[in-house]
Amino acid sequence: MAKRTFLYINLVVALFFVLPVLQAKEKTFTVVIDAGHGGKDPGARGSSINEKAINLAVALKLGSLISEKHNDVKVIYTRKTDVFIELDERANIANRNKADLFISIHTNAVKRGSAVSGTETYTLGLARTDENLEVAMRENSAILLEDNYLQKYEGFDPTSSESYIIFEFMQNKHMEQSISLASEVQKCFTSAKRNNRGVRQAGFLVLRKTSMPSILVELGYISNPAEERFMKTKEGQNKLATAIYNAFTKYKWEYDRKRGALAGSANAAPILEVEDNVADNQTIPAPPGSEEYIRQKKNVEGSSQSRVSKQVASAKQAGQVKKGQTIYKIQILTSDKKLSPGSKLFKGYKNVDCFIEKGIYKYTYGETTSFDTIRKLRRQVAKDFKDAFIVAFKDGKKVKY
Repeated sequence: MAKRTFLYINLVVALFFVLPVLQAKEKTFTVVIDAGHGGKDPGARGSSINEKAINLAVALKLGSLISEKHNDVKVIYTRKTDVFIELDERANIANRNKADLFISIHTNAVKRGSAVSGTETYTLGLARTDENLEVAMRENSAILLEDNYLQKYEGFDPTSSESYIIFEFMQNKHMEQSISLASEVQKCFTSAKRNNRGVRQAGFLVLRKTSMPSILVELGYISNPAEERFMKTKEGQNKLATAIYNAFTKYKWEYDRKRGALAGSANAAPILEVEDNVADNQTIPAPPGSEEYIRQKKNVEGSSQSRVSKQVASAKQAGQVKKGQTIYKIQILTSDKKLSPGSKLFKGYKNVDCFIEKGIYKYTYGETTSFDTIRKLRRQVAKDFKDAFIVAFKDGKKVKY
């Protein structure tokens, strides 16, 4: 009897020390990392490497970093080898595994001869610029390699702009979290000395059916020779993966904080230093006089906030609004819930207004009765909100113009 009691006490003591260890290793957060394209779908073609290879290398490195530094995170890949995975199956993988986050890795391209370079991170939404629409069209064209794609995607034609109207009416309850992560990714790319082309929205099929916060990252332009050379090197791929890892880590800190976890505890995953030993570690200069050259020059000059503020002031002084007169504003973002005036999603902009349309909160900046003034203001605001566009109101109701 005494021996049995002794064994029981030892078992209880052992469990007392072992259970916390087991709980500490429990995977409570799942991230799905999607390496775009693969197999018979090469993606964008470079002069010496295809997009699918770059995507896979960065995705695997990113997953490895997360697995190594985050003991409580389960990493799932949509592909770990050079195989073709259909777009809807990529979303299905995330949904089946009840993922908390979906990160799709891609590489951009434009027509040869263009000097455009840099990183972009997309969330789901209607493309408000031709440039964003072209990116979505190129990535969505992967479905043309699938069997019965017209039936599977309900007649969606990735090459027709009319098909993308469906994204205007989509409501994504994870929009705020997606935009928050996308913004963090771009900040970390900037810290890694990559050219930051901002957070954008477009209609990506791979993001359409995911039931969790989701982003699509464009690592750079394979059509730019210097950027292609950078992305094909192991050092360049590690640098890009580390930047995304750091953004993920900051996102996870905030995720844990909201759930009562101590993000700043000794067990929290660290931010990693991005090694600056790659020859191509600066913004790739564009030819003088080109649109990209002008954009880069303005970025170096700093934030456009002061210029925008001055234009807003002049816009509001444009005259008293009379009944029946049209008022123009700049819509900068949308959300499924009301944001606080100090929300970081406003990027420091003050006096942001809000209106509700079809259950979605839509945020605007500036107002004027002069269409010429609002056009000038939109150009300034678009430096911080790439998808900003003009909306019109008459007697308090939104109207077409």
